[in-house]
Amino acid sequence: MSTYGYYRFAAASPQVRVADVEFNVTAMVKAAREAAGKGAQVVLFPELGITGCSCADLFFQPALMLAARKGLGRFVAETSRLKSVCIVSLPLVVQDALYIMAAVVKDGHVLGLVPKSVLPNYREFYEKRHFCAAAQLPVKSIELPGCGEVPVGTDLLFADDDELSFGVEIGADLWSVIPPSGNLALQGARVIFNPCACDELAGSAAYRRMLVAQQSARCVAAYVLAGAGVGESSQDVVYGGHCLIADNGRMAAESKRFSRDTEIIYADVDLTRLAAARMSESTFHDSRALAAESSVRRVMVGSVASSSDLAYAHIPPRPFVPAPGESATRCEEILNIQACGLVKRMEHSRARSMVLGVSGGLDSSLALLVCERACKMMGIPTSSILAVTMPGFGTTGRTYNNAVALIRHIGADFREINIREACLLHFKDLDYDPSLRTNTYENVQARERTKILMNLANKTGGMVIGTGDLSEIALGWSTYNGDHMSMYSVNCSIPKTLIRCLIEHVAAQSPAEMAATLRDINDTPVSPELLPPADDGTVDQKTEDILGPYDIHDFFLYHFIKYGATPAKLQALALLAFAGEYSQDLIERTLQTFIRRFFTQQFKRTCVPDGPKVGTIALSPRGDWRMPTDACSAVWNMR
Repeated sequence: MSTYGYYRFAAASPQVRVADVEFNVTAMVKAAREAAGKGAQVVLFPELGITGCSCADLFFQPALMLAARKGLGRFVAETSRLKSVCIVSLPLVVQDALYIMAAVVKDGHVLGLVPKSVLPNYREFYEKRHFCAAAQLPVKSIELPGCGEVPVGTDLLFADDDELSFGVEIGADLWSVIPPSGNLALQGARVIFNPCACDELAGSAAYRRMLVAQQSARCVAAYVLAGAGVGESSQDVVYGGHCLIADNGRMAAESKRFSRDTEIIYADVDLTRLAAARMSESTFHDSRALAAESSVRRVMVGSVASSSDLAYAHIPPRPFVPAPGESATRCEEILNIQACGLVKRMEHSRARSMVLGVSGGLDSSLALLVCERACKMMGIPTSSILAVTMPGFGTTGRTYNNAVALIRHIGADFREINIREACLLHFKDLDYDPSLRTNTYENVQARERTKILMNLANKTGGMVIGTGDLSEIALGWSTYNGDHMSMYSVNCSIPKTLIRCLIEHVAAQSPAEMAATLRDINDTPVSPELLPPADDGTVDQKTEDILGPYDIHDFFLYHFIKYGATPAKLQALALLAFAGEYSQDLIERTLQTFIRRFFTQQFKRTCVPDGPKVGTIALSPRGDWRMPTDACSAVWNMR
């Protein structure tokens, strides 16, 4: 059984000696036991690892072929108590023809044999001199001593009793125009294993890495490759023992090359996440027509031992935030998408100004920066931005000063309209006691601000630019027809954790004074500032004290929307991702809040304004997320 859909895969490149079957099998058995001891559920070894891949014309020697069969039998016997599936490769004679085979081994049995489809016959490779391709194989099964009748073919799909389903291709099969792995994936394989023997040339490792990553992405699968090691013959080429594990386009693990010792790499891959990705990507299933005429034979491998931890899993705590090496490029891309979307809307509507409220908080600051970029794209002055600060009952000096400073740094048209008197008058109209700090007290302020912005837009021929972000949209943390509404919402698919990253990116490129303002905005506690400040003038109404940390909410949002993770899995992954940062109790409480608010607040998402999608997750009701406003959350409640 798997742990929340995760399986641990290992790719091993053991020490090897050319044509020394006893030595090679001993090294492979040792590596298999080590990998199984670390919880690997499938262990992959290199192409022709039992004999070595560089035996050349020795492959024609009956003595070596007999030794290879006996070596397979010995490996099967000595790994029979392991609960892991092992994939080993050897040369095998079938009806007087020689084939490169991958043997899938478990519980003292060879469950299936997969022949190599594509035989390179150029430069240093002359495989057709020795071997036949899979298409020439005349049988569907082979009698193996001690194993009985074993299915053989490229049409074998192996599966356990849970979520694991995998196929095998060998070496240069991956380099072909139409790799067998594509059909295997369309037939249900979530993992592709490739026992490989690739020599090392300058630049070849980078190309191999790219190829493995791309094929895993194309197949929406995990791809595991184990390469032959430096013990192979160096007569004309050198082998590096390159091992790779990719997960839907991401390189999850990679070995050190040119090691003289056995190298084993591990990765924990979430196969239910891959299944969810395939379900939501219609292009994957559209391609099934290409595989309609072919079929697969399913081979059950039984249950495999579950790893007790997810030590080799890639679970970033802030999945929306780009990696440091990619941050600058990704931030520029996102800001340009936001600004281009706004430019198109401005030009189409012939609006003369961009009107937005600037509070000194994260969201409005990012929206203002996007407006500035849009002005540069259109070649118009930043004075075309009408930036309005609207102090209310909860406005603090820190946020007010930051709002004014940022507006002036950018050169926008500054307007200040205090909303206190207008709100007090409205309280009087409602016969409402303003000493009561209820939703009415807060929402009157939010709607007053939106009314001002909308009417200013009418007056100036402008467009109200929305500032609400994806995290707030997911949680419904907005006032309906207040900050919930605008004429174009530039932040609608930017989560709170990413906003800080974008602001820091702009700060790094800004003059010192503006950079200091932006960094202080990033450091300010998130708050709607609708309740009076604390006695010392600081923010008293802190959103994350009420809802829980946005770090955790964004984590839940990512895995819930993108991969359909269950609440139990969300909690388990969060506990791993935020270990030492947030307590279990806080994570559990935040999860309950997330589920409750996500389901009860859909009515706000059903009528959100237009806005640009910048990532794979968005909640627009017009395409990305279509959910009934009255859907029940009972299935997702943990208690």
